[in-house]
Amino acid sequence: MSTTFASLNIRNYRIWFFGALVANVGTWMQRIAQDWLVLTELTDHDGFAVGVVTGLQFAPAVVLTPIAGILADRFDPRKILIVTQALLGVLAAVLGALVLSGHAELWHVYALALGLGVVSALDAPARQVFVSELVPAERLGNAVSLNSASFNAARLIGPGIAGLAIAAVGTGWVFLINAASFAFTIAAMLAMRPAELEKIPRAPRAPGALRAGVRYVRGRSDIVVILIVLFVVAAFGLNFQLTSAVMATEVFHRDADGYGILGSILAIGSLAGALLSARRVRPRVRLVVGAAFGFGVSSALMALAPTYVLFAIATIPVGFFSLTMITSANAAIQLSTDPEMRGRVMSLYVLVLFGATPIGSPIVGWVAETWGGRWSILVGAISTIAVAVAAAAWSRRRWGIEVTYERRPRPHLVLTHPEERAAREQAQIDVAADESGTRTAA
Repeated sequence: MSTTFASLNIRNYRIWFFGALVANVGTWMQRIAQDWLVLTELTDHDGFAVGVVTGLQFAPAVVLTPIAGILADRFDPRKILIVTQALLGVLAAVLGALVLSGHAELWHVYALALGLGVVSALDAPARQVFVSELVPAERLGNAVSLNSASFNAARLIGPGIAGLAIAAVGTGWVFLINAASFAFTIAAMLAMRPAELEKIPRAPRAPGALRAGVRYVRGRSDIVVILIVLFVVAAFGLNFQLTSAVMATEVFHRDADGYGILGSILAIGSLAGALLSARRVRPRVRLVVGAAFGFGVSSALMALAPTYVLFAIATIPVGFFSLTMITSANAAIQLSTDPEMRGRVMSLYVLVLFGATPIGSPIVGWVAETWGGRWSILVGAISTIAVAVAAAAWSRRRWGIEVTYERRPRPHLVLTHPEERAAREQAQIDVAADESGTRTAA
């Protein structure tokens, strides 16, 4: 099997991958149906209401994710995931029943979105840690990227199916389909062989566990840079559910299937970014910052697209750079973190990635209502470019990063750390010494 799909050689990971793929398709179907329900059935195209729903889904992460990180370090993440996946299925079933019975109101969606946020906050750190138990350390980066590929393959499939299903049978059935999809993830985890899981050290029960995790991150400037970049991008740039809905309905005057197609096309670039990341053994900070800059530029071009077709095409590079950034950040943090601290550190990663949304989403929704859909994307593009440039400048000054231009084998910029330059110079000295010794012997 190629390097890109190396982790699929491992039975437990293979079972997890395909079980999660089915559940991810259902999740993306629900996301599209939920926004469409609020935007067209429960309100009169109220972008702010969609932003509130999105914010409520991620708000609990601010409080609960750090606690969930401690739980993931102390307890079996597989058992945690079985419980959380079952609860997510129940929440989806309740919303589906409310819609089909004709009793759904906006406050119901708000309440269930909040419940979804609570369970997701408990689920996310355990999910991050569990990946490290499915594969050996040398394949962790590959496994993380394939997880993102699964998620975005589902994004490629789910929105299109959701758009067709909404048009055919309505939003209520979409929620029930998602509820059923979680059974596949639970069945996959029950089918695994626990004896073949990687043994990860569990953190001891001790006071100050959360503070210890924060101190650990504060002492790692590389992780801090990644988290700052992620926070800004997640808060103002990764609001595709909201911005695509507004652009599809208000700017390009499309219906449900047109909105769903945008999500599927975006996923083409996202899937490509995840698969490309799967080939990298050890992603670095420079890749995260560079991908963030690319995301900002491509988002600005997408916002300025004059037609629906050009807007849809422009989502491909946006998806590519966003997933390259997210998967590289995830792998870089996990690979460089001590195993007994991984749950707490990854909880902070999840907190930043998801917790930024309740801050940025209502703001972006307000921008959409006040200045229009294009500005709701541009505000994220401008913010992302600014933080990427600032991070690059700070890293170059603090870490002594050197930027050079090389023309071969193709024109490109090369960023090197002092340790890399020292290793390269030492290698050149060793080669010169070998050549000198050879000439002397001759």
